[in-house]
Amino acid sequence: MILQELKRGIIDENPIFVLVLGLCPSLATSTSVENAIGMGIAATLVLTCSNVIISMVRGVIPGKIRIPCFIVIIATFVTIVDLLMKAYSPALNRSLGIFVPLIVVNCIILGRAEAYASKNSVRASLVDGIVMGLGFTVALFILASIREVLSANKFLGLLVIPGFEPMPVFGLAPGGFFAIALVMGVVAMLRERRKKA
Repeated sequence: MILQELKRGIIDENPIFVLVLGLCPSLATSTSVENAIGMGIAATLVLTCSNVIISMVRGVIPGKIRIPCFIVIIATFVTIVDLLMKAYSPALNRSLGIFVPLIVVNCIILGRAEAYASKNSVRASLVDGIVMGLGFTVALFILASIREVLSANKFLGLLVIPGFEPMPVFGLAPGGFFAIALVMGVVAMLRERRKKA
C-alpha cells in the first residue's frame, strides 16, 4: 500500500512530469539543488497540512465558496511556512524570493485540494499530500540536478566534471524548458513501454 502510494505520487501522477502542473515555480526554483529541495519541502508541508484541514472541513464549506475557502486555508499554511523559513533559513528564503508566497496560487496545491482533499477522508488526504509533495520534490531535484551540472558544472557547490565547459543557458528559463521537456519525454517513453509490457 505505501509503495503503491509512493509510486502514484512520484511516477504515475507526478505533478510536473505527468500532470504538467506547477511549471512556473519549477522553472524558477530548479536552478540549484539547494533551492529545489527547499521549495519542495515548503510545498510538501503546505500541501499536506492544507489537504488535511480541507478534508476535515469539507462538509461545512458551502459549494459556492469552496475555492475562496481553500485559498484562505492554503494561504494560512504558506504564511506559517514563509515565517518559519525566514526565522530558520533566511538565506534560502532570500534565494527563493517571491516563489514561497506564490505557493498560495500553485495549481498543484489548489488542484489537489479541489480534486482530492475535498472528496476524501482525512487519512487519505494526508497520504495524498505527502506523496504528491514528494513527487514534486523529486521532480524539482531531478530538474535542478540537470540544470546545476550543465549550467555551472557543480552539484551542491562541488565541482562535478573537471574540464567540462558549463552551458550558462541551462541556468536561464530556456534551459529550464529544455530540461523539463527532456525529462518529460523520457518519463512518457518509459510509461509507454510499461503499458506495452
